[in-house]
Amino acid sequence: MTQSFEYVEPIGARVLVRKDEPKRETRGGIALPDAAEIPTITGRIVTISVEIENDEDVPLRQYDKILFHPKNAIPVDLEHDNQLFVVPVEDVVAVFRREKPEE
Repeated sequence: MTQSFEYVEPIGARVLVRKDEPKRETRGGIALPDAAEIPTITGRIVTISVEIENDEDVPLRQYDKILFHPKNAIPVDLEHDNQLFVVPVEDVVAVFRREKPEE
């Protein structure tokens, strides 16, 4: 009997990220062959771990768009296109915001 999983909960200081689609052309409109593909290291947080949710020092929330270092990202084989990755918080290097948060 095969059981399919529908939800992935990251454990520890990790987030689940849906990687953005890789770029197929430059800003100037030049089409890139697959071998010269620009590595995509941005994505949107799908789920955060309980540890991150309760840590006020880590400003990450579900649906945030982030920039992350892909070296330690662990692929999650849950979807056919395999765009989900578990990413350690220390590998999240930036969060994209529409406006600067209040201090």
